[in-house]
Amino acid sequence: MKITHGIASLGRGLALAGLMLTAGGAQAQEPPDFYRNKTIQLIVPFSPGGIYDLTSRILIRYMPEFIPGRPQMVVQNQPGGGGITGANRLASAVEKDGLTIAAISRGIPQLAMVGDPNVTFDPLKLTWLGSLSSYDNDGYLLTINASNAAKSIEDMRKGKSVHLAGVGVGATNTTFALIARDLLGMNIAEVRGFPGANDIWLAMERGEIDGQVIDLSAIMSARPNLWRDGQLRVLVQFARKTRLPGLPDVPVARELVTNPADRALLEFAESPFFMALPFAAPPNIPADRAKILKDAFMKASADAAFKAEMEKSGFLISPIDGDAVAAVITEAAKTPADVKARMGKLILPN
Repeated sequence: MKITHGIASLGRGLALAGLMLTAGGAQAQEPPDFYRNKTIQLIVPFSPGGIYDLTSRILIRYMPEFIPGRPQMVVQNQPGGGGITGANRLASAVEKDGLTIAAISRGIPQLAMVGDPNVTFDPLKLTWLGSLSSYDNDGYLLTINASNAAKSIEDMRKGKSVHLAGVGVGATNTTFALIARDLLGMNIAEVRGFPGANDIWLAMERGEIDGQVIDLSAIMSARPNLWRDGQLRVLVQFARKTRLPGLPDVPVARELVTNPADRALLEFAESPFFMALPFAAPPNIPADRAKILKDAFMKASADAAFKAEMEKSGFLISPIDGDAVAAVITEAAKTPADVKARMGKLILPN
């Protein structure tokens, strides 16, 4: 009787222990609840109104849904240095706790490759979450006011000049104004120092500058009326291998550059557009939080309501994950040293 009771008690004990182990195992496999009642800050390195700012503000409305604990997300605009300041800060100055992420100006990793002393971090050490665009359906367009006397590339090659606005070193609108001038022979005067795209649009509308190099999706989101009403003229399509269906008469830059050395420079310059709207967290954040943020970014990017809102806002998205962003940067880093040196000479301050 005592033996039977002992065996029964032992069986109940083992069963209870098994249940506790099972519960403990299940709990250990659940995502950590770190983000509950927390706030994630998303740094935008430009002033409000541009493509980085507008897409970030849409993203923060969807991404928390896919993060355990559903934290709040807020945008903080921190313009400076064409995006360099924000990227440097993300890499070295913010806490590596997974509570700060940033939109990264796509040209910044390239500046690191060409030796810009103001870039103080290794782009491949950032925790890349992904990019909202791989430029599959977008284009980087040299765009001027339709009232301008220049009607074509040839007009500008023959002497008609345009003043193109840019943010500064590291911003691709500045880089491609220089590319158009030096590789395509266009008569361009660049005007730097604008805090962001909205400031440039206002300057164009006031007639203070003639145009800018800008994403098609940025035009469609910020000034679709100018596009629809024929108030803009596109002269060249950058970051395209083929012409956009809506611009069949506008040449792609790669059609115009035949010299092998110039072609290599153009292709290197265009490489950031294949990760056109990247987002990252600091280096060395806890691995479980990095995974949560990467997964949430991609799930938000695939969400039907998110895609519908982006489309309604005029953004042409084609998302890729963090590994794909890192692959673009890694491939660009393999560019021959002479091409990188030429790019550095073109875009870096003397």
